[in-house]
Amino acid sequence: MKKFINDADAVVREALAGIAAAHPDLRVDVEQQIIVRADAPRPGKVGVISGGGSGHEPLHGGFVGMGMLDAACPGEVFTSPVPDQILAATKAVDGGAGVVHIVKNYTGDVMNFQMAAELAGDEGVEVHSVLVDDDVAVEDSTWTAGRRGTGATLIVEKVAGALAETGASAAAVAAAGARVNEASASFAVALTACTTPSAGKPGFELPEDEMEVGVGIHGEPGRRREKLLPAKQVVALALDAILSAKPLAAGSEAIVLVNGLGGTPLIELYLLYGAVAAGLEKAGVRIARNLVGNYVTSLDMAGMSVTVCRADAEVLRLWDAPVRTPALRWGA
Repeated sequence: MKKFINDADAVVREALAGIAAAHPDLRVDVEQQIIVRADAPRPGKVGVISGGGSGHEPLHGGFVGMGMLDAACPGEVFTSPVPDQILAATKAVDGGAGVVHIVKNYTGDVMNFQMAAELAGDEGVEVHSVLVDDDVAVEDSTWTAGRRGTGATLIVEKVAGALAETGASAAAVAAAGARVNEASASFAVALTACTTPSAGKPGFELPEDEMEVGVGIHGEPGRRREKLLPAKQVVALALDAILSAKPLAAGSEAIVLVNGLGGTPLIELYLLYGAVAAGLEKAGVRIARNLVGNYVTSLDMAGMSVTVCRADAEVLRLWDAPVRTPALRWGA
């Protein structure tokens, strides 16, 4: 293993210290492991928070700021944040209008966020939860009951965060997030495994001439393992799975994310996006908005995911609303 680290057990805390140094407009509590926007809590504004295991950067800490998340709770690498940590973030952003938890569908995340919500309720904080389960590769996986939460988390966070900025109620913000999740589907393919700092070796063996089809963002197995295919055929596999699970009528508009899993060069991601654009055009789907890059990663995994979210005028309006975070910035 070759990584720029000092101590495998201190990677997350030292990375948080680096985030604090790079982004003084955020409040970073290294001990509690929470990242909070500088102006939180804002009286009368719904707080929006998310979190999960570290190793998926910029998710979630990179999306804290105006127009998106009010706080993020990074757990240890590929490990859910603990309830006390989530509770601290919840209380830090509670402006009296309630708090919305955006939770990826992994067993530990679901359980710990639920416990934190109950603890917050005991202290008089109204909490609503949005479960993200957009990965259509498999129904159940190593760490989930049901579909995994992956790339659509970014779109849910952006839309929910934008709506919260308008003064909408916690129930309305949560409903908007749930609607985005229901309209979204994602599919990932890996060319290599990732290496966690504590393990010091790849999480699984993948021969040079094979790929994992439908992989999870922690390296969980996908649908199958097969021989490496040209990029156009890989995209065809992904789009077939996405459009089969969440069909889009001809003439539909969509937000599309072509996401790198950490070790895929941007030149390859743009090549893949070109194939995605051609495939959706053939299906009669118009790409209204897009993102190409590393947004929901899996440490150093070479791989990619495609997310397609059916988008109406309201979703597009909220997507276009100003956002200022370390990883997403436009309109402000």
